[in-house]
Amino acid sequence: MPGRFTSRPPLCCASLMISLLSVTGVAAAQASGVAPAYNEVVIKNAVVMTVTHGTIKNASVYIKDGKIAALGENVNAPATAKVIDAGGKYLTPGIIDSHSHLALDDDVNEATSPITPQMMMIDAFDYQDKAIYRALAGGVTTSLLLHGSANMIGGQSVVIKHKYGLNRDAMLFPGAPRSIKFASGENPKRVYGTRDQLPSTRMGNFAVQREALVQAQDYMHEWDDYNSKLKRGDKDAKAPKHDLKMEALADILRGKLLVHIHCYRADEFLTEIAMAKEFGYKIRAFHHALEAYKVPDTIAAENIGIATFADWWGYKNEAWDAIPWNAVMSMRKGVRVAIKSDSDDFARRLNQEAGKTMHYGGATEDEALKMITLNAAWIIGVDDRVGSIDVGKDADLVIWDGYPLCSYGVPSKVLIDGDVYFDRSLPHYGMPHYTEGQ
Repeated sequence: MPGRFTSRPPLCCASLMISLLSVTGVAAAQASGVAPAYNEVVIKNAVVMTVTHGTIKNASVYIKDGKIAALGENVNAPATAKVIDAGGKYLTPGIIDSHSHLALDDDVNEATSPITPQMMMIDAFDYQDKAIYRALAGGVTTSLLLHGSANMIGGQSVVIKHKYGLNRDAMLFPGAPRSIKFASGENPKRVYGTRDQLPSTRMGNFAVQREALVQAQDYMHEWDDYNSKLKRGDKDAKAPKHDLKMEALADILRGKLLVHIHCYRADEFLTEIAMAKEFGYKIRAFHHALEAYKVPDTIAAENIGIATFADWWGYKNEAWDAIPWNAVMSMRKGVRVAIKSDSDDFARRLNQEAGKTMHYGGATEDEALKMITLNAAWIIGVDDRVGSIDVGKDADLVIWDGYPLCSYGVPSKVLIDGDVYFDRSLPHYGMPHYTEGQ
């Protein structure tokens, strides 16, 4: 019967069709700005700085489906896996920036009110901003994009992976916890004080913050009363009005948002800690935190991290007591310390900033690296996914030309979820996923 023989192509043709479909699928994925299908990859002949269990020389890392599947001196991987020969270079986890405003342009502050928790930074996120690429070329694979510091309670953050060249949604860090930015000190009182508006002093700052949290408590009580009436079968119960601002504040009190606080001075750390206890929420991290070395025991006891600079000082009144030993002194007292950028420029060389802590205070190699990887990941709330080279974690990795923790360290290749997003050896700025005009 003729149909019996013509319905199935020869095996060689079928294989060719499958190959063509695979190539077409990858090309289509790249053209549409979505992540390509994952492959198996082996990075071999590397000096692997794991962060969590030391440095392994002449090691390999096997990546499967975007995750680290195995690592060590002897790794069994299928012969079909793509091989990247590191040539004896250093391999580290991708750098994590725990305080960034890149790709937010002039939309970083909604400075029309000192309390704006309903603002969403994802709505201001410009996924085509070249600063994302520049940070990627500096080894940054994950960033926490925060609201600015004009407001006592600002907007809700967005966490991205630096998959430059893909579409906006493909760059969002899947499953990252929600977080929000508070700010105390000079910035809010200057922004609103110059308008003859509350707040204009530190007293005013905290009065505004406390009042907002009290309003959130009242809002929650109204909804609790309404829900109680419904459970009792009260058909006349009237629902309170939904309010996006109050809902966001209530989620702070419910513990649904990680609280990040822009704060410089030791006295303000203590006030913020006291207010958090008063209203029952937890502070995840103090940002900038230049006087953390004055009260490290208190900060450590509350399990609050700090995202700080390596050696910035004197650029404003709040920074006069800053010292370059702050990071290591605080770390030695049990504070979880991250070095962050707060700058599109500094984001390109966070490896060098971390290296400074080895000079100022004597941080070890692992401790310094942890400040831009695992500790930063914890502050964001994604340390179970990234921040170290461990089996099961996302394969966000950097191969370095030169020693990573100094000015000679330059990323050669940057992988995110096991795929190369920056390769310095390639033409066109080393961007395999970028299409002009996309």
